Amino acid sequence: MEPITRRQALLLGACGAAGVVVGGLGLSSTGLPWTSPDATPSGPLAEPSSLRSRGGVLRTELVAAEHENEIAGRRALVLGYNGSVPASTWRVRPGDRIEVRLENRLREPTNLHTHGLHVSPTGNGDNPLISLAPGEVFDYRFDLPPDHPSGVFWYHPHHHGNVADQIFGGLFGAIVVEGDALPVARERVLVISDISFAGGAVAAASEADRMMGREGDFLMVNGQLLPEIVARPRERERWRIVNACTARYLRLALPGQRLELLGIDSGHEPRPRAVDEVLLAPGNRADLLVTMQAGSAQLRTLGYDRGAAMMGGMMAGGGSSSGPALLAFVEVRGPDAAVLPAVPPRAPDADLRSRTPDALREISFTMTMGMGMPQQGGMMALGFDGRAFDAGRIDQRVGAETVEEWTIRNPTPMDHPFHLHVWPMQLIQVNGSAIDGTQWRDVVNVPAQGSVVVRIDFARFTGLTVYHCHILDHEDLGMMGTVKAA
Repeated sequence: MEPITRRQALLLGACGAAGVVVGGLGLSSTGLPWTSPDATPSGPLAEPSSLRSRGGVLRTELVAAEHENEIAGRRALVLGYNGSVPASTWRVRPGDRIEVRLENRLREPTNLHTHGLHVSPTGNGDNPLISLAPGEVFDYRFDLPPDHPSGVFWYHPHHHGNVADQIFGGLFGAIVVEGDALPVARERVLVISDISFAGGAVAAASEADRMMGREGDFLMVNGQLLPEIVARPRERERWRIVNACTARYLRLALPGQRLELLGIDSGHEPRPRAVDEVLLAPGNRADLLVTMQAGSAQLRTLGYDRGAAMMGGMMAGGGSSSGPALLAFVEVRGPDAAVLPAVPPRAPDADLRSRTPDALREISFTMTMGMGMPQQGGMMALGFDGRAFDAGRIDQRVGAETVEEWTIRNPTPMDHPFHLHVWPMQLIQVNGSAIDGTQWRDVVNVPAQGSVVVRIDFARFTGLTVYHCHILDHEDLGMMGTVKAA
């Protein structure tokens, strides 16, 4: 089998022309990716409820179920934990334990993944191979190391074959690891997701949706369509943002307001860095400072071409599959707030560039025409290094307490976000160009026809876990592999 070529991709696009028409109509009718200039706020931004650890333990119960809820301004049957979309935000500190009793009231298997946390993948920890059948209950325990990095993380299902449907349906929530309090007027958690409806329920994905990675007709912040954020001039806020979309890239901007980046994923800037926009691949998170200027503003995603144009234009939005859209209104009014103290610099993150890697490894995304991999069919087969996911096979064996350098290649005509469980990755190169500074990620975007180089410190934990494409339909179709540290 050969990787998919541009000519083959264009042929696939022609085969899916009917899907273009239907998808285009659906998107334009909801205002995505071009939001109507007459759009108005749906109401004040509501944030998820919070649960905080006490005495070093956060203990909670999650019930995964279908329920009727108001989401994106309409009543519909959606999925959710404890009847909420998003679910509660967990607030913990380094060294804490998270204990979760998960009850599955869905009609298919599920499990739980604490995305980005540096915790054990074995037993009842962050084990992606656990399977809870409908009606089953399972007790999870996640022990954060005392030196766990602060930041924003999230939790969601990770049962292979059901991940995209369950997250797209509403099963997700944020995790905040505290420990770096800053002088701010308030902190907000913004979980951005998308969804589509059909007949009063979450729409099923077509084969073309799964091949491209589905993007919903409604783009929401904390389950709301076009909420309003109200603040006072000069107020400094901390925004913790999660990209919980199954495939959509977010290029976030807030023109007219001052944005400063504190970090992405588990990585930290040494001091707040002024930015005009922030790109989040699916699964990425951002920690931002927003200093408010009087007047009206709009939080937007500016659009990002993740390569769908090369696939024959099977998704609406012309050359950009993750099209531009309005996310929220920001209204800054009232008397000026008091000026807060400057945010102090922080100690630099660890840097593996001075370490000689114990091993070098190459991994390649695979997109091939037609049937050719186990458990797959349809127009394309997906995987890594020519193989679809097999839970009974170990794809990468690494030594515990070693540092490895991985080159991740993407010969396909679309971007793929690469996610490794348990161990964060330091980004070293993108398409042969060295990265300035120290950038730690657990989701790294690998450009179409390109490559990235990362270094990984396989410290502290042993056991079996996975790496995969975080376009979650691709993961479910086989674009996932196993890695065992021993």
